[in-house]
Amino acid sequence: MSSPGSQFSLFESVEAMPVEPAVSIVEEERRFSDYVVYVDESGDHSLASIDEGYPVFVLALCIFHKRHYSEKIIPAIEKLKFNYFGHDSIVLHENEIRKQKGAFAFLSHRPTRDIFMSALSNIMEASNFILITCVVDKVRIGKAQGAADNPYHIALGICLASLRAFLTEKGQDHLQTHVVVECRGKKEDAELELEFRRICDGDNVKGQRLPFEIIFADKKTNLAGLQLADLVARPVGVNYLRSTQTNQAFEILKKKFYCNGGREYVGQGYEEVGLMIYPSQKAKGPGEPTETMTPTGNPQST
Repeated sequence: MSSPGSQFSLFESVEAMPVEPAVSIVEEERRFSDYVVYVDESGDHSLASIDEGYPVFVLALCIFHKRHYSEKIIPAIEKLKFNYFGHDSIVLHENEIRKQKGAFAFLSHRPTRDIFMSALSNIMEASNFILITCVVDKVRIGKAQGAADNPYHIALGICLASLRAFLTEKGQDHLQTHVVVECRGKKEDAELELEFRRICDGDNVKGQRLPFEIIFADKKTNLAGLQLADLVARPVGVNYLRSTQTNQAFEILKKKFYCNGGREYVGQGYEEVGLMIYPSQKAKGPGEPTETMTPTGNPQST
């Protein structure tokens, strides 16, 4: 009998599963964009008490093309789960993986952990998605603006502006795009929804209405997109805090960031485009708002 966490060879389908052809929809009748966005965060959004070991809040938006997401990413995640756990109800959670807790306790065996992390990294590397993140430096914002601000709301406004720029590049900014976030609690969700709708109604840098719809999903819904978003948020924060240290996860993510110049420039030109820092490191004085750059040319393909 195999022990928990045993590695099995990836299974292959006996025969190809039929894939429904894309439904032909007249452009004027389209309601939804080709993209879906999954959101997660790293760190808490409190300014009253700041963790000295991780004094940042990171919001991460993972943008997936729906066809690639449904046909490639979900099956890859499902296979990983079946191979290591025997079922697919497990939820990949960065904190539990990193600390080898709960269902991931088997990762305390170093050789097994190396193989598992390699498999997970391969999925991340092969998955085509665009990453938009905002790192809020809570120490700097606390000194500049006080403890009344909400880092989550600040990061959300900045990231949604960049998301709008991406959809404009794709010619889909007139279509509705769903933004899926994980439920955090009744009070927190109500506050987030209010802020989200306020931003989308035009209370943003450019005063534009944003065609986004927020969807709250419980962790138990086990969405692959939310789990990937959870896995990318912390490496971005760690890289900001310790940029000189080796960060293999961030090296993979560098090629995912929304960037200037298109596919030929993936891995560069993403600062203040797909990776924003608040308060801006280029700010001339305390409290000066972040000015994100508008990318030129087509962004990298998803």
